[in-house]
Amino acid sequence: MGDRAILIDFEPEINEIILEKLLKIKEIIENELFEEKIEVINTYHSLLIIYPSTIENLYDKILTFRSLVSEANIAKNFNSQIHHVPVCYDEEFGLDLELIAKDKKIEISDIITLHTAPIYTIYFIGFLPGFLYLGGLDNRLEISRRSSPRMKVEKGAVGIGEKQTGIYPKSSPGGWQIIGNSPLIFFDKNTIPPCVFSPGDKVKFHSVSKSEYFQISRQIKEGKFQLKTEKYHG
Repeated sequence: MGDRAILIDFEPEINEIILEKLLKIKEIIENELFEEKIEVINTYHSLLIIYPSTIENLYDKILTFRSLVSEANIAKNFNSQIHHVPVCYDEEFGLDLELIAKDKKIEISDIITLHTAPIYTIYFIGFLPGFLYLGGLDNRLEISRRSSPRMKVEKGAVGIGEKQTGIYPKSSPGGWQIIGNSPLIFFDKNTIPPCVFSPGDKVKFHSVSKSEYFQISRQIKEGKFQLKTEKYHG
């Protein structure tokens, strides 16, 4: 991948077994090559290793990665956290709820019930800093992205597309079907870490009213809101 990066592809599937393998190997690579100041980025089934300068001996690096991957001891139980994320599904925020209801021939209340029922897995973070790609969407809600993306999707918007749920950490163009909005801050460059969510973590959505949404927003601005996060025992 150019003269400063190497791509490792795994099985072309989207599932938690592949994700656990991916994240374990990512951790091993980061630990083994810490002094080389590399950056490792994961997607659903690949790792991109980026070096700060040109790779001098590509084949030596590839042999190193082959060895690390083959020797990796993948634990059966992956340690992760579950984050409880409030979402307001009011029509002011759920811009595409009516469209989805017509397409799926179900009530909006049923869409909310189906969307808040699963425990989602964060597969990776990308597109924008802090944009969460979540697997676990109920197949009754699977729907194509918009044929014509919006020029502006509001910060905190919760959208669905194909088999995924995504959350916009800032206002930007986007083509996901928007069903609600979360008042949480998903990325803040001035905090450590800037994003408290990590690949492999879980997310459980819960529905809040508009008044609760704005109350949480005020608490966040005042530094009084505490995101409910706990160890996940799957």
